[in-house]
Amino acid sequence: QVQLVESGGGLVQAGGSLRLSCAASGSISSINGMAWYRQAPGKERELVALINIRGGTYYTDSVKGRFTISRDPAKNTLYLQMNSLKPEDTAMYYCAARSVLTSKYDYWGQGTQVTVSS
Repeated sequence: QVQLVESGGGLVQAGGSLRLSCAASGSISSINGMAWYRQAPGKERELVALINIRGGTYYTDSVKGRFTISRDPAKNTLYLQMNSLKPEDTAMYYCAARSVLTSKYDYWGQGTQVTVSS
């Protein structure tokens, strides 16, 4: 089992920045990738960014050039640096980990709220 705990959310004005963190613990060797998802009220959960075991990254189009996903293997921590935030970035942000066994994001954190005011 893998446990994920997010932090770093909050209220920020449009144009501001936040850095989200996700601390992983447990069977770290059983995961081979991590990602950030978000879900706004009334909308479906969407993939924001992911990073694989080799360090390759992917970003959804709406955050390219503004968000940066990174990890610190020594701390078992995943980050999401969010710059130039927009009101439409307001959502609950979730950290997820991809299982080596299932190749699916089977592990999820509890989420951290990001609110961007206009």
